[in-house]
Amino acid sequence: MPLGLLIQLSWRNIWRHGRRNAILLSAIAVAVAGVVLLNTLLRGMQAEMQNTVIDSLNGHVKVLKPGYRADPGIQRGFEIAQGWDAALPAEAIAGWAARVRVPAVIMSERETRGIQLVGIDPAHEDISFLGRVSFTGEALSGPEDRRVIIGGELAEQLETAVGRRLVLVTQGADGRNREAGYRIAGIFEAEAGGLEKAFVFTGADTLQDMLDTLVVTEVSIRLADDVFETSIIDRLLGVFSGLDVLSWKELEPQAASMVAFADNAIFIYFLVIMGALVFGLVNTLVTAVMERVRELGMLRALGMRPRSVVAQVVMESSLIMFVGVAVGVVIAAGAFSLMADGIDLSAFNESLATFGMRPTFVPVLRVDDVILVVAMSLLLGIVASFYPARRAVQQKPLDALRR
Repeated sequence: MPLGLLIQLSWRNIWRHGRRNAILLSAIAVAVAGVVLLNTLLRGMQAEMQNTVIDSLNGHVKVLKPGYRADPGIQRGFEIAQGWDAALPAEAIAGWAARVRVPAVIMSERETRGIQLVGIDPAHEDISFLGRVSFTGEALSGPEDRRVIIGGELAEQLETAVGRRLVLVTQGADGRNREAGYRIAGIFEAEAGGLEKAFVFTGADTLQDMLDTLVVTEVSIRLADDVFETSIIDRLLGVFSGLDVLSWKELEPQAASMVAFADNAIFIYFLVIMGALVFGLVNTLVTAVMERVRELGMLRALGMRPRSVVAQVVMESSLIMFVGVAVGVVIAAGAFSLMADGIDLSAFNESLATFGMRPTFVPVLRVDDVILVVAMSLLLGIVASFYPARRAVQQKPLDALRR
């Protein structure tokens, strides 16, 4: 039977039961829209967790001396050569920062806290959360700045303010304790409160002078895209011989596991929702076939072959699924456009910080996710339609005409 005639018959049969098929089409559209929107939320959560880890002074890749993570200290520092970054492709690197990070004790007039004291060059810190924080007071002017900046929550704990002095105690390169007073240049407000309590920043040259050393303890590299990670690690291993070159996944394995879980969760949710939808599709098609037993028997008696009957039933379900999927994608795109700029979740800031997420949640729409949902929906719809199609051809023409 010509394909055009099959399509015409299928289209007319769909409209013969318009109300029932409209309900089925609506269910398909809502399910597809729900899956697509859920994917954007999961991808947004995935991106938020990854970006939070990368922003927290890790970068995509970090260079450390072996043993530093187990026992951080200036004794596990290393020197970096001038122009070392010339070996890296410029299109792959968004930026890098060399830092001096050591554990320290900070003391105000009233309180004492343990913190991470970090010496930085502010001009390079646009690759970390410091590039986006707001300040009360001033930021550091350069690596030679002899002041400090602290987080808002730490300032509250220490009961101090901009312009006041703090005392910092840490261990120098010779193993002896070093103590120095610093004036607060500014207080920063980070999106994650834990960062405000953990880090105190000063100029890299200033901290090296205090520790009596010229080494750094880490080099963080932020990439232009994740696809460059493996190649950059290979290049860095050649540049920094004898040092550890670690990706953010190795630095924060728990966060990396949660990011990887999002990929699996997308498939799980999709299979659960679309699996339930397929059962509804099969039930509707079986009902439609049973109501048309005499009609199908007549077509068989007039010479319509079984494979043509199967093709007609499959085509009907495919048309319904195709229209439903298209409508669902349009609905999802419209809903996504309303929240593409972000969802304000500041009321749940403390809970979100536990999962490494910012208070402004931005969903992420990926084209490959939409293609996967569309392709799998159409495939499941076609596969599901074969069962009622087989039921249609199992009826003998004479038996069907007697009913």
